[in-house]
Amino acid sequence: MTGANRGIGKSIAEALARSGAEVLAGVRDLDASHQVEAAPNVRPVRIDLSSPDSIEESFAELGDDALRVEILVNNAGVFAGGLLERQDVDNLYELLQVNLAGPIHLTRRFLPEMLKRGSGKIVNNASIIGHAPFPGATAYAASKTGLHGFTESLRRELDETDITVLELITPGVDTDMMDQVQSELDEHSDTSNWDHVDPDDWAEKVVKAIEDEDDELKPGGGERLAQLLPKSILDRAAKSGFER
Repeated sequence: MTGANRGIGKSIAEALARSGAEVLAGVRDLDASHQVEAAPNVRPVRIDLSSPDSIEESFAELGDDALRVEILVNNAGVFAGGLLERQDVDNLYELLQVNLAGPIHLTRRFLPEMLKRGSGKIVNNASIIGHAPFPGATAYAASKTGLHGFTESLRRELDETDITVLELITPGVDTDMMDQVQSELDEHSDTSNWDHVDPDDWAEKVVKAIEDEDDELKPGGGERLAQLLPKSILDRAAKSGFER
């Protein structure tokens, strides 16, 4: 899995390990800033999504381990918020590479062996914003909406195979990234009353969805309702909750 050294990724890696899985915990670099806490059945590996070349290099470094991967969890992601016209263009391209192009590329590398073996699962963390895009996170919303489309298309493409696909419609989770989201949107929105779920609780639900062969894991409460609301109501909610 990718992005396994912090936040949701760390919790999912540990939950998978508790369920008996041997986890290759992907991090951008095998250095002190990307450490994975020691846990039974969890082994850190380098999976750098920052460029096509780094993905190819990371995949090659896995060696025979790449041939044994049964579940690929595309979790790693970066966030950029605020008004679009103020955002750094290089940061926008980095976001789209890590959040969208990277998972597609990595899936493309693991999929042939899964098909050859006749078993495997792709798990994509597409986020609630992929279904209910909110202002102040345009590029992030684009990346997650794109990942949602990729996930749905791939699931249908693999329908006649033994490879399954799971989309995680992840809600607001109490992580460092959520702190960043709230900080970058604080100028435009009142984020003080946002609901946060515990990352370990969400990770347990992810593992259960994998075990139950679900094709979608939805949030609960207001965020699930937001996913279902008509566009006109979402527009009104955005207008009342966001100021330029």
